[in-house]
Amino acid sequence: MLARDDHDSLNRTPLHGLHVSLGGKMVPFAGYDMPVQYPAGVLKEHLHTRASAGLFDVSHMGQIALRPKSGKLEDAARALERLVPQDIVAVAPGRQRYAQFTNEDGGILDDLMVANFGDHLFLVVNAACKDADEAHLRANLSSDCVIEPLSDRALIALQGPKAEAALAKLCADAPAMKFMDAGPRKVAGIDCFVSRSGYTGEDGFEISVPAADAERLAKTLLDNPDVLPIGLGARDSLRLEAGLCLYGHDIDTATTSVEAALEWSVQKSRRSGGARAGGFPGAEKILAHFDHGAARRRVGLLAQGRAPVREGALLYANDAGGEPIGQVTSGGFGPSLNAPVAMGYVPTSQSALGTNLFAEVRGQRLAVQVAAMPFVKNTYKR
Repeated sequence: MLARDDHDSLNRTPLHGLHVSLGGKMVPFAGYDMPVQYPAGVLKEHLHTRASAGLFDVSHMGQIALRPKSGKLEDAARALERLVPQDIVAVAPGRQRYAQFTNEDGGILDDLMVANFGDHLFLVVNAACKDADEAHLRANLSSDCVIEPLSDRALIALQGPKAEAALAKLCADAPAMKFMDAGPRKVAGIDCFVSRSGYTGEDGFEISVPAADAERLAKTLLDNPDVLPIGLGARDSLRLEAGLCLYGHDIDTATTSVEAALEWSVQKSRRSGGARAGGFPGAEKILAHFDHGAARRRVGLLAQGRAPVREGALLYANDAGGEPIGQVTSGGFGPSLNAPVAMGYVPTSQSALGTNLFAEVRGQRLAVQVAAMPFVKNTYKR
């Protein structure tokens, strides 16, 4: 437990007071004092999000505007392509794309969302990486772009099958939005940036709102009986069931996009033979992995018993003897499945669905099986 003085030294989001008033159990996360759960508890919060709608505070994330000095958005898009293996030029106005900053060894410095807002790009980056990401952008793109951190904005996520109906009462445009649509929208009369996306596998929205208006908007959404506040605990179990990577755990500076099973995020235009192949950090290694395969791969894992297999557990080909062949990077109990779920890295030769492996848990080797992800079917509105 942190002492009170330690809690006081943490950063606070604009919704901190609301979390406390709602009975949130506050814990340190990425330098912020954040709610891990509310009185309902992680299990009920998780299941409520799958059945109805959950409201998450993700204001600790970094929000950055990338503005082309030339006035031409394509120049900003081409500049950003020097740092990511994704096709940013092809992102149409009002749309967004998942991307990764890569290093010279092909590893992932951070993963992020990139939206085309017409005259500039809007980036959302991870909380623990946001200062380094801003410095990375400034060091490499300052000649072409104005890099503007949007530190005066909060970010909230509304996720679940009833998210559209809840948001439609405050934003007339919400029902017409499709998965990965993004742009300025009025929500409850407030000038916001809204994307139809999220980190749960459910249909939903992420709403960037001026910090001064964040608590009013959150309270208005929570006035809807279908909407409950959701903490970091359920956010993690939801994203794990959805097979989504957590930076610093499932992906990091030593992991390429191909090893991480994120090939789908790298468009053909940036791959070998594409119109703008390469030209990003680590391209030689990443493209070699595309062309010839990688030695290891991120896979889903289903435990054959009831015991959760957690991050750090070593993976073996046999139930006794031998050296470990891989490791679990995320794991826990999947409330929607009422069963433990995990993901981790194994040799590509042993990554086929149905492959039987063993995870070491408390000195015992427990049977696990390579399984398809997501573990729970995505419900995005396409």
